[in-house]
Amino acid sequence: MTDEDNQFARARLAAGALFVRGDSVLLVHKTYGNGWDIPGGYLEPGEAPAAACHREVHEELGIDRAPKRLLVHDWAPTPADRDKVLYVFDCGDLGDEQAIQLQASELDRWKWVPVAELDDYAIPRLARRLRQAHAAHTQGHTAYLEHGEPAP
Repeated sequence: MTDEDNQFARARLAAGALFVRGDSVLLVHKTYGNGWDIPGGYLEPGEAPAAACHREVHEELGIDRAPKRLLVHDWAPTPADRDKVLYVFDCGDLGDEQAIQLQASELDRWKWVPVAELDDYAIPRLARRLRQAHAAHTQGHTAYLEHGEPAP
């Protein structure tokens, strides 16, 4: 790596899946970290965000579901992770809930959570992002966010 390489941001990238049922979204409970989240995770080197979302849904829920469209692009750096870009994809209807097979090494339960109650389950920046993703899903648009809030 050269000194010039250090001049450019190198963001961590993550992709997650939004499943919607009316005014509720599917959350999974992680056995590590901050608890409740949507299915998803970090991209592997050379992996596209949509492909990562597809892979993570298969790994975490045991279902083969490709993303339908991008809902949210969120620039959300943290002191620990520095620059971070998170993608939330619309993954359509969940379908047969009996088909869910949680990845036992990372998840211990899942739940439909009303959007109005997200603050009771998710950390603030995630709750903001998920409210915006649900609105994008409902209104049929894509949102660019910074720290979970609409940005110019």
